Amino acid sequence: MPRNPASDPQPATAPAAGRIFAIGDVHGCAGKLATLLERLPLDAQRDTLIFLGDLIDRGPGSMEVIETICRLQRQGVEVVGLIGNHEYLLREYQRSGDTLLLPYLRANGIEATLTSYGAASQRGLIDLSFMPPEHRAFLGTLRPYWETDDFIFVHAGIMPGIPLAEHDLPTLCEKRGEFLTREVPIGKRVIFGHTPFATPLLTPTKIGIDTGAVYGNLLTAVELPAVRFYHA
Repeated sequence: MPRNPASDPQPATAPAAGRIFAIGDVHGCAGKLATLLERLPLDAQRDTLIFLGDLIDRGPGSMEVIETICRLQRQGVEVVGLIGNHEYLLREYQRSGDTLLLPYLRANGIEATLTSYGAASQRGLIDLSFMPPEHRAFLGTLRPYWETDDFIFVHAGIMPGIPLAEHDLPTLCEKRGEFLTREVPIGKRVIFGHTPFATPLLTPTKIGIDTGAVYGNLLTAVELPAVRFYHA
């Protein structure tokens, strides 16, 4: 992905009053998301629901996925949406209008997202006019990371030794490499998606919950602090 600068949304640090349920990369798998949400013992008055990014593209139901999340927010559920590399690239194209980004968007599967919204062409990408206003607004609220006293939630990964607030957005959306291969205690466990595993990755410092839903595998959520997994 090109490293063009973007206007990053503000990160957040917040205590969790109840449990946290984090959901891995959905990628337009609306049916799996609906089933997974039915299986979560979510207390809408106390618990927090975190989506780790890559909600759109590749799968057939990106519109339905975003609508489901917006409906949860309307119902009063505490929803935190993080930005994945797919949403980042779409917003970067909206910001810059750089047509050199279009091949990357196509490689990401943006046509599936457009089709889910009934859009016939890519012209609506430049201003996100193919989305209803509520969906555009939600996309604009996606955060680079979320942090509690015990956990860091991020789409892809972090750079050990660098303060979280000093990470740039492409790193948070794309990091693999040493983040995956090294165990570097930072005082908090990192919950992440982006890199698909056949089953959740569980190490002393990391939990990876992208289990390749769009590739025919399961969609995964983790309940914290209990570290209990749910699948659809």
